[in-house]
Amino acid sequence: MSACAPTRTTNSTRTESVHQPHSPPPAPHRRFRVAGADVSASIAVFLIALPLSLGIALATGAPLQAGLVAAAVGGLVAGRIGGCPLQVSGPAAGLTVVTADLIHHYGWRTTCAITVLAGLAQLGLGCLRVARTALAVSPAIVHGMLAGIGVTIAVAQLHIVLGGTPQSSVLDNLRALPAQLANLHPAAVTVSVLTLTLLLLWPRIPGRVGRLLRRIPAALVAVAGSTAAASLAGLSMAKVDLPSWSSHALAGLPEGPVLGLIAAVLTTTLVCSVQSLLGAVAVDKLAAARPGLTARVGRADLDRELLGQGAANIVSGALGGLPVAGVAVRSSANVNAGAVSRNSTMLHGVLVVVAALLMVPILEFIPLASLAALVMAVGIQMVSLHHIRTVTRHREVLVYTVTTLGVVVLGVLEGVTLGIAVAVAVAMQRLARTRITHEEREGVHHVRVRGQLTFLAVPRLSRALHLVPHDAHAVVELDGSFMDHAAYESLQDWQNTHTAQGGSVELTGRRPGTRSSEPMPLAEGHGESSVGCLCRPWTPWRNHQCEPSRSAAPADHTGAPREPSGPSNPSGQIGRSARDSRSGHQLARGISAFQRNTAPLVRGELARLAREGQRPSQLFLTCADSRLVTSMITSSGPGDLFVVRNVGNLVPLPGEESGDDSVAAAIEYAVDVLKVRSITVCGHSGCGAMQALLTAEPVGPPTPLKRWLRHGLPSLERMADDGRPWARLAGRAPADAVEQLCLTNVVQQLEHLHTHESVSRALREGALELHGMYFHVGEAQAYLLTGTDGDEVFDHVEAAGLSA
Repeated sequence: MSACAPTRTTNSTRTESVHQPHSPPPAPHRRFRVAGADVSASIAVFLIALPLSLGIALATGAPLQAGLVAAAVGGLVAGRIGGCPLQVSGPAAGLTVVTADLIHHYGWRTTCAITVLAGLAQLGLGCLRVARTALAVSPAIVHGMLAGIGVTIAVAQLHIVLGGTPQSSVLDNLRALPAQLANLHPAAVTVSVLTLTLLLLWPRIPGRVGRLLRRIPAALVAVAGSTAAASLAGLSMAKVDLPSWSSHALAGLPEGPVLGLIAAVLTTTLVCSVQSLLGAVAVDKLAAARPGLTARVGRADLDRELLGQGAANIVSGALGGLPVAGVAVRSSANVNAGAVSRNSTMLHGVLVVVAALLMVPILEFIPLASLAALVMAVGIQMVSLHHIRTVTRHREVLVYTVTTLGVVVLGVLEGVTLGIAVAVAVAMQRLARTRITHEEREGVHHVRVRGQLTFLAVPRLSRALHLVPHDAHAVVELDGSFMDHAAYESLQDWQNTHTAQGGSVELTGRRPGTRSSEPMPLAEGHGESSVGCLCRPWTPWRNHQCEPSRSAAPADHTGAPREPSGPSNPSGQIGRSARDSRSGHQLARGISAFQRNTAPLVRGELARLAREGQRPSQLFLTCADSRLVTSMITSSGPGDLFVVRNVGNLVPLPGEESGDDSVAAAIEYAVDVLKVRSITVCGHSGCGAMQALLTAEPVGPPTPLKRWLRHGLPSLERMADDGRPWARLAGRAPADAVEQLCLTNVVQQLEHLHTHESVSRALREGALELHGMYFHVGEAQAYLLTGTDGDEVFDHVEAAGLSA
């Protein structure tokens, strides 16, 4: 830009903004754009939301327009303000029972007022920043609450499916069911069965045609198919009736007993908030499975999400809509359909508004029995077998059962209160249950404490400790994660007394203990020494990067401690000696921890491998980078992998002059002797060898590193060849040239493997497979090479569906 500007005549009366020379430049004008992925995702979510919103409104007994109002407001208001950009909000099945009960007791206009008050309560909670507190609720209570609501929904909608009218409570519906079965409505049953059949079979259509058809939501297909069949057959039954919007009822002043209204507001706030916040956490997990999406949209801000849900409930209630909450079905559909921003959620709200205004004649063809069958299926799905197995495995089935029965029989607020009471009682019982044993083996007295060590267990601990003779050696194993002050003092007093009388004490457990014949002070960290590592280990393989000490030298710009230098310490020699001492101590401490904690667990398996010899199934060739822990990223153990590591995960071509035979020897041994069935070449992000290849200077002495890296030059040439397509990652482009070279290098080294005689022979015989792998260190994400023959694609590996 030119340094001088042309002279122009200006109007002296016009105020111009002057940019200060030292202020940041003004932000450029940004045009509003909507990504194509957001448009397609919004359409998919809209097609799911439309029938479900009408069905939920029908199930609550509210005006059917209320479901459309809540869906539109949830998309536009919660979608714009909320802290989880990809979560879709609207009328939720989890609120059906609460809303139906409110309408039954207070009427529709007061229910709308309660929704507004619940929204105000959510705004207050969001301002107080207590959203994370909701996640402290036991999952067994949440799952039990949803299961109870699901049972209530399914039993009530069964009456409409059979052609009748539901009662006000689950028990009344169950009592009236025999009479309803004796008085079936054939048309309603036919439409309901067709709806359920389409819901069940549509996602299971096989083949390529099935993959294409499954892009259309099953809910839309079920409702549209049953509606078309009912219209063509001329069946007579109740259908959707949408009155004119001019007669739509809005919120009125709340009427009823004050305590009852307060309980109603609290119940609505609780269910809306918990369901929305848990849904936001679930959406975060779905987004993390799509590479690069979390970096684009960010993690959910739960306090902002609570504010967005509160604002949506205020607007929805004021406009005569149902309560709003995050909806799992629509949110997962939004993420899976490829949404990349909050625009998809807002566009779905716009589409609902358009449908509510222009599609009324079409919507009035839908039979109520079809919507009831759809909502009944949703209610049945809320009783999740996966959740039941999870709570059973964690021994929380009692909490789950009590909450479910409480919601079904008494109501949502009462059921949740019962569940919380039972959960607290179970937690207290587990906290108080501590098993303390004493045994003598080869003259050593072992006292083992299993469980939390609190004041309640002090009498039993004291009895067990006094069984140890005065001059004996004792090993006290603390197998728990908590020790209160009373237990701490009791154990310390006994230890001081025992060592003073000539005995010795060794404390072991989850943290390193100290064996000494002298009194050993117990730190508040339950036996952790005051010298050494200042951070808590969270897995056996973690490298502790903690502060060396409070008196350590200040760090330089790289973050490493700066060693003092001077006449008495040239070049910081004393500092290096101290650092070496710390490193040696850390290594010895790690070995000691292995002997104490891990060796007893793996000794039997290692003894078997020592007898039978190694029989690995894979040769895993990867970089020597310390951040790549092969056993961790492959979930393997002793005897599983034959591992070869070098700088840059390179496979030198055989027979090269001054080549490296160590890699070739390992390949030959693995294929011909160990008979491995696969070889994997694994590269990784931020590889220093690839960076060195890209920035290497042609001049300079031929150091050992430079001589070794010449085996990576074919990878560099492959990337520079414009005639070859680059290896790529599925879902995103490589971050930079280094990542591109890392991917290309994996493909090139796989080609080098083919040149080794033992590998090529095993491949011809069908006894060997070759695999390419890329591990992104910063994302902890593994990618497997899926494409070949010029289209090398590294596809990300999904997380296995393992329950907690």
